[in-house]
Amino acid sequence: MTEGRQIVREQVPILVMKFGGTSVGSVEAIRQAAAIVRRSLADWPRTVVVISALSGVTNLLLDAASRATNGDRDAGQAAAGHLRTRHLEIARQLIPDDSAYESLSAEIDALTQELGHLSAAIAVLGEATPRAMDAVASIGERLSARLFASVLDQSGVPAQAVDASDVVVTDSNFQAAHPDLSATRLRSSRVFPTLFENGVVPVVTGFIGANPSGVTTTLGRGGSDYSAALLAAALDAAEVWIWTDVDGVMTADPRIVPEARTIPALSYRELAELAYFGAKVVHPMTIRPVIEAGIGLSIRNTFNPAHAGTRLVPKNNHSAEVIKAVTSIKGQSLITIEGRGMLGVPGVAARTFAAVAATGTNVILISQASSEQSICFAVPAARSGAVVQSLEEAFSRELRDRDIDRVWDSGEMVIVTVVGAGMRHTPGVAGRVFTTLGAEGVNVIAIAQGSSEVAISLVVEGSDEELAVRALHGLVGR
Repeated sequence: MTEGRQIVREQVPILVMKFGGTSVGSVEAIRQAAAIVRRSLADWPRTVVVISALSGVTNLLLDAASRATNGDRDAGQAAAGHLRTRHLEIARQLIPDDSAYESLSAEIDALTQELGHLSAAIAVLGEATPRAMDAVASIGERLSARLFASVLDQSGVPAQAVDASDVVVTDSNFQAAHPDLSATRLRSSRVFPTLFENGVVPVVTGFIGANPSGVTTTLGRGGSDYSAALLAAALDAAEVWIWTDVDGVMTADPRIVPEARTIPALSYRELAELAYFGAKVVHPMTIRPVIEAGIGLSIRNTFNPAHAGTRLVPKNNHSAEVIKAVTSIKGQSLITIEGRGMLGVPGVAARTFAAVAATGTNVILISQASSEQSICFAVPAARSGAVVQSLEEAFSRELRDRDIDRVWDSGEMVIVTVVGAGMRHTPGVAGRVFTTLGAEGVNVIAIAQGSSEVAISLVVEGSDEELAVRALHGLVGR
C-alpha cells in the first residue's frame, strides 16, 4: 500500500498550504497570500489551500456567543454586522469585478445572518451547548474561505471554497473533535480529484469538520494546522507548508529574547516537544499525521516568502547543536499530593489521575519523588481549583486518616523547556541547565524529562519566566 502511494506522489504531487489568521488578516496580507499560491502553481499544479478565519474573528464569534448566553440578544447581530463590514471592505478592494463581488456579498450575507440566528437562539435558551459553540465558531473559516477563493479567482487562479464539514469526518466530541482519517480519505477522494482535473484550487476551511451525521464540529483552537495535516494525509500529499507571520520556528520567543533566530531544521520529535510546551507556530496535533504518512512539512513566513523557514526532517539526532530552542508555558499551577502513607501503596497514581480526568483537565507535566511520598503535576491555573477539589474528594478517607497529609496548589507557575535531539548523546546537559539557572538565582521547583531525552522541562515561579528563558537561551547552539 505504501509503495502504491509513493507512485501516486511522484506522478501527481499534491501540495497543501495553510494560511493562518494573520496571513489573511488584512488586504495586503490576503494579496500576499494569493500571490504565494499563484507562484506555487508553476511547480505544484495540484495545490490545496487550507485557510483560517481572519485574525481576531474567532475570538469575536466566541465572545458574541458568550454574551448571548448572558441574555444579550444584540451581541450576535452586532458581531454579524462587524464581520459583514470587515469582509466586504476587503472584498471591495481585492475583487474589482462587480458580478463576482455581488456573488460573494450574497454568501457573506447568508453566513452573517446565520450567526445572528444562532446567537438569538442561544440568548433565548440562556446557554450554549458545545455543539452550538462549534456552529458559531465555524462561521469565521467559512467566511474567509469564500473570500480567499474569490480573491484567487479574480487574480486568474480558478478556485472554489470547500467546507471541511464535507470532507473532514470526526467524532461528536464538540469543540475538540477527533478525526476519522479513513472516512476523511474516502470523502476527499470524492471531492478533490474533480477539482484538480478542472484546474481548480480548493480553498478549504481549516479548524472544522463534521460528525458522520453531518453536524459541524471543530478540532479545537488553532486546529487549522491540524486540518492541513489531516487533508495532506488523506490525499497522500507530498508536502505541507504552514504559512504564518514569523520566519519559521525560533530558538525562543523573540518578545522575550530579541536575538532569537530561526531554526533551519528540526526533527519531528523536537517540533512536537516545542509545540506541546508553548511554541505557538504550529498546532501540537499537526505532527502525527505527517509523521505517519511520511509527508514533508515546512513552516514559512507569508510576509517574507523568500526565507526558507524551518524544515522538518524525520531524524536530527546528530546535529552539532545540542540544545536547539527554549520555550515556556505560563499560566500553569503545580498540584502536589504528599503523605508518608503513600509509600508503597499501589494505585495512588492511578486514582490521582482518574480524579484529574474526571474534571476534564489536561495534565501538562508530571514529577514524582523517588521516595513515593509525593506526586506533583502541572495543570492550567484556571483549572487548579476544580482539580484540587476532585482530588480531595477522591482521597477523603486517606486525608482523614493522615495517610495523605495534604493536597495543595502551589499557585501560578511557568514551565520552561529546553529542546534538542543532541541532548540524547551528550552527557552533562542537565547539569549545565541547572548551573545556568542557579547562577541567575532562578529556583527550580520541579523537573521532568521524557525517556526520549529530547527535552528537559522545569517548573519555575511565574515571575522568573523571562529571566530563565533568557539565561537558557545562552546555551542554544552549544
